[in-house]
Amino acid sequence: MRFIDRKDAGTQLASALQLTDTDNAVVVALPRGGIPVGLEIAEKYHLPFDMVLSKKIGHPLHSEYAVGAVSEYGDPLLNTIVIDRLDQKWINKEISRLRKAMESRRKKYSQVLSPRSLKDKIVIIVDDGIATGLTMKVAIEAVRKQEAKEIIVAVPIIPRDTYHELLDLVDQVVAVDVPEVFLGAVGAYYSHFPQVDDEEVIASLKSFSDPDQIE
Repeated sequence: MRFIDRKDAGTQLASALQLTDTDNAVVVALPRGGIPVGLEIAEKYHLPFDMVLSKKIGHPLHSEYAVGAVSEYGDPLLNTIVIDRLDQKWINKEISRLRKAMESRRKKYSQVLSPRSLKDKIVIIVDDGIATGLTMKVAIEAVRKQEAKEIIVAVPIIPRDTYHELLDLVDQVVAVDVPEVFLGAVGAYYSHFPQVDDEEVIASLKSFSDPDQIE
């Protein structure tokens, strides 16, 4: 399976979702790559939209290697085997830095995106793909802390082992493709997979037809 871009992935994912109960559902996406995917679902089903912020904690010597993840709510998720070898002060400082960055992003997007109450809602958490699932797991915990009634993870691509891990944490996992052999990176499944910048996100959110704002 290969997607043209995030819009194409979102269109295919919206079709795979086959959502029937739309009266009490909310789409929340992980910025920034998950937002264009999530907006396709919100548009198709005429659902309200929000975001859930989570970030991986990169190893101090190899930033691409995740030693944990943290969201704007709840406790961080840490790889205890690796974390025990790192300086605790550095870990605390990095978690604080990431949370401040998330707070700043939330504030930046607040000009076009109002926070949603997730209490007693069917919450669809969307990203442009999952590899290890660390950032999604803390996003799930953040949504759970807001007392969601039901949690659905929806992504275009996810490795089979991660898919089964997440099934134990949520009510449903929906994906377009769940390969047995994963290519190692989400971007490998896209023909066009550029970084999504804040300006692009804000422009997309401005053009989104929020059903709660339509008379």
